[in-house]
Amino acid sequence: MRAIVSVSLVLLSTVAGLYAEDGVPGRPYLALGDSITFGFIANAGYAYLDARNFIGFANYISQALPLTDVNASCPGETTGSFLSVAAPDNGCRFYRSLFPLHVTYSSTQADFAITFLKSHPEVKLVTIGLGANDVLLLEAQCANDPSCIASQLPQVLAGVKTNLATIVGDLRATSYKGTIVVMNYYSLDDTNPNVTAIFQELNQAIAAAATEADVPVADLFSAFQNAAVRADGHICHASLLNSLPQNQFVCDIHPSQSGQALIAYTIEQILATLRGGTQ
Repeated sequence: MRAIVSVSLVLLSTVAGLYAEDGVPGRPYLALGDSITFGFIANAGYAYLDARNFIGFANYISQALPLTDVNASCPGETTGSFLSVAAPDNGCRFYRSLFPLHVTYSSTQADFAITFLKSHPEVKLVTIGLGANDVLLLEAQCANDPSCIASQLPQVLAGVKTNLATIVGDLRATSYKGTIVVMNYYSLDDTNPNVTAIFQELNQAIAAAATEADVPVADLFSAFQNAAVRADGHICHASLLNSLPQNQFVCDIHPSQSGQALIAYTIEQILATLRGGTQ
């Protein structure tokens, strides 16, 4: 993955130069989302007691541009729980009850984001990574029964589309006119065609919401898939995902540092395009 990181560093410097034209280094960058944005690592033990132990793509982006990242993400957040305390999540509230997030708030992530944007009009960038936990929650509720998942997936994806459009609309309603980038997802198990197909459908819902809200999508699915070609076609074998502690040759669903760098690179391509740079 050294080639990916090296290419990323080149583009980082390009995008950093574009942002430096504004002459205001250190403006806030608001990162919203789930465990991928958080930089989550499974089975991390005492590391959970300090959120600074978890480094993700937001750190790479903020250091390069340079911006001050405000990472409000929560592991297990769904598009519904982002908006409402009454909506089901996939572990976010439980995590928050035990361990700190990167920033402290007692409200929903949406309430925090809206308040932050209203009080910080100088925010330069917002990224949103939500939707995977909606699918994972459905899989858990169906006990991974394919017929159950297939029957309920359309309703779940309709909810993702509606919620994401609402989220972007609520952020814009604060009078924030800066850049918002929505992320889609790589397949959480690209060895399983059924799982990959489900995440392709999820990404279609995310794309539909982004189109409706007139914001760009950072295509993580294609980025990870293309990078995996350098291995044997599987993103786990391309060192893009963390290994499981009990078996170093089996991958968790969360990005490794190479994966996080690739996410940052993919988002930076969007920024370079928006600012008139070259991909």
